[in-house]
Amino acid sequence: MTNELKDLFSFLRFASVSTDSKYAADVRACGEWLIQKLQGMGLTAELHETPRHPIVLAKNEHVEGRKTVLIYGHYDVQPVDPLSLWKTGPFEPEIRDGRIWARGATDNKGQMLAHLLGVEKTLREEGELPVNLIFLFEGEEEIGSANLKPFLEAHKDELKCDVIAISDTGMVAPGVPTLGYGLRGISACEVIVRGPKGDLHSGLFGGAVANPATAVARLVASLHDDNGRIQVEGFYDDVRPLEDWEREMWAKVPGVSEQDFLDVTGSPSLFGEEGYSSAERTWARPTAEVNGIGGGYQGEGSKTVLPAEAFAKLTFRIVPDQDPVDIIQKVKRHLEAKCPPGVEIEVKIGHDAQPYATDPHSKFGLAAQTALKKAFNADPVLIREGGSIPIVQTFRDVLGVDTLLLGLALADAQIHAPNENFPVENFEAGIRLNQALLKELAAC
Repeated sequence: MTNELKDLFSFLRFASVSTDSKYAADVRACGEWLIQKLQGMGLTAELHETPRHPIVLAKNEHVEGRKTVLIYGHYDVQPVDPLSLWKTGPFEPEIRDGRIWARGATDNKGQMLAHLLGVEKTLREEGELPVNLIFLFEGEEEIGSANLKPFLEAHKDELKCDVIAISDTGMVAPGVPTLGYGLRGISACEVIVRGPKGDLHSGLFGGAVANPATAVARLVASLHDDNGRIQVEGFYDDVRPLEDWEREMWAKVPGVSEQDFLDVTGSPSLFGEEGYSSAERTWARPTAEVNGIGGGYQGEGSKTVLPAEAFAKLTFRIVPDQDPVDIIQKVKRHLEAKCPPGVEIEVKIGHDAQPYATDPHSKFGLAAQTALKKAFNADPVLIREGGSIPIVQTFRDVLGVDTLLLGLALADAQIHAPNENFPVENFEAGIRLNQALLKELAAC
């Protein structure tokens, strides 16, 4: 095993689950490991406290007149549930079939560490970097980055840079380098429907009082019509239409055909908003999704109960030029208006993030495309991403610079799911990419 893979395995062994307080010590230990690694490379590195999980900040010695590049990543990971579906321990990394299997292998430890190790390799080979470098790694991305914006605002002068690079997105297909120039935003909420003061016998009371579980089902069903179009009033008012050049370009992108979506997902058929391809739906159209739903008896067999309450957890992916606050208020009004009689509804508003879009043909965008071509020995494709990175628009708002999205993940990486994985060749390509990227950006 190479030294680079040994470093990655050490990094992956930390159970840095940010959402669960019982892992707080593991998150901190992971951040401290990064500090030791960065200082061992000759960088100045500090662990900055936040109200929850610490931020890692590192720099090389800055030279007047050089471009300043900020590289962002996150060292926190998602929970591993259901544990029974993992073939090997989620924090016991191993290599099988040319892939690294562990929680965080792709999201985001493998991708961010590739940049760190690329810097280490350049320092070892060249003695210095061609740019002024800032590493900014957080431990709260998976829970909405609540403490990062205040940190950016408090350290705005210290974080001044020309461009930001992030590898926390995807490639359209193996071996096809991919530059993302947009992200969907997100608005989240939880709907709680309450009925009787306690669970009731469904024979004695069914038909006499409203069933909260039925009410939740009706509310969820009200979000879409039969063709997949969202029925919230005003939901599409601010959606930026797709450009003709985007639709023409995306139609030629490999790895995103309808059959590709079927192969990756294992779904019996595809479904979504009419008039758009699956790639267009995921990259440039808004969605309304049910992430969890429940109420009443969940055990084996039957229990003839009428539940006292039921719930649904909802997220709405949004696109330029939608606003997450505006969208969630429209959703809240919709749900309250559609609430069936006999129950009470509570809408708890959750986290959100702005959508993001930039020009892939800017000087930095062109430099990134050149670096991707050198790293993968293939022409890159340009896409928008379906997912969300909450901090990207905040970087623009606070620091006034754009972000390059240099994806290294594959569609079958099982991000946020059991058996997350990352190809060894992508990890190695990420190291090459960092070295090429810093040289190309230095020449801009």
